Amino acid sequence: MKRLLAALLAAACALPAMARDDRPGVFDYYVMSLSWSPEYCAGRGGGDPVQCATGRQLGFVLHGLWPQFERGYPESCGRSRISNSLRDQYESLYPSPKLLFHEWNKHGTCSGLQPQDYLALSAKLRDSLKIPANFARPQQPVRVTPGQFEADFHKANPWLAKDSVLPVCGSGGRFLREARVCFGKDGKSRSCSQEAIAYSQKSCGQATFLMKNVK
Repeated sequence: MKRLLAALLAAACALPAMARDDRPGVFDYYVMSLSWSPEYCAGRGGGDPVQCATGRQLGFVLHGLWPQFERGYPESCGRSRISNSLRDQYESLYPSPKLLFHEWNKHGTCSGLQPQDYLALSAKLRDSLKIPANFARPQQPVRVTPGQFEADFHKANPWLAKDSVLPVCGSGGRFLREARVCFGKDGKSRSCSQEAIAYSQKSCGQATFLMKNVK
C-alpha cells in the first residue's frame, strides 16, 4: 500500500500545474487587444515602415482577438491558413499583413471559427468600440490614472460591462502599451477574468501612466 501511494504521489507531481487545452472552440471568453501604436513605434516597432511611418498618426490599432480561459489561454490550435483573397479583403483590419497571419495562426485557430468568420468577428468587435475622444489621436502626451482610463471608455461605451476594459503598461508601469477589452463567446461585453485584472493592475502599478502622442 505504501509503495502504491508513493507511486501515485510521484505521478501527480510529474503532471503540469495546469494542463492547457488547445482544441479549437474550447475556451471561456475573448480578449480583444488594442495596441497603443505610439508606444510600439517608440520601441521595437520603430523600424516598421507600415505602422510607424511619420504622419500615419495611428493610435489604438487591433493587435488581435484572443480566445482565453479564466486562467491561461490556448494557442496554435490548427493548421488551416488564410487565403490571399481573404487577406486582401481584411488588409486594413490590422496595421500589418504579417500581423494578420500571425494572429490567425496563434489565436484565430483556437476560436473554432473559419478564417472568414473569425476576421469578420474581429472587425465587428473592433468597430463596436468607440475610442474616447481624448484618447483618439492625442497630439500631446496624455497622463491618466488606471481608474480614469477605464471610466473614460465606459463613458464613451455605456454598454460595457464592469471590469471589461483593462490598461496594460510597459516600462515599469510608466507608459500605456495596450488596452484589453473582454467579450463573451457570444460577442457581448463581459468582465475580464480575475487573472487578467491582476495582470493589468501589476503592469500599471503606478498611480498614473503616460499615453504617448501620435506622430
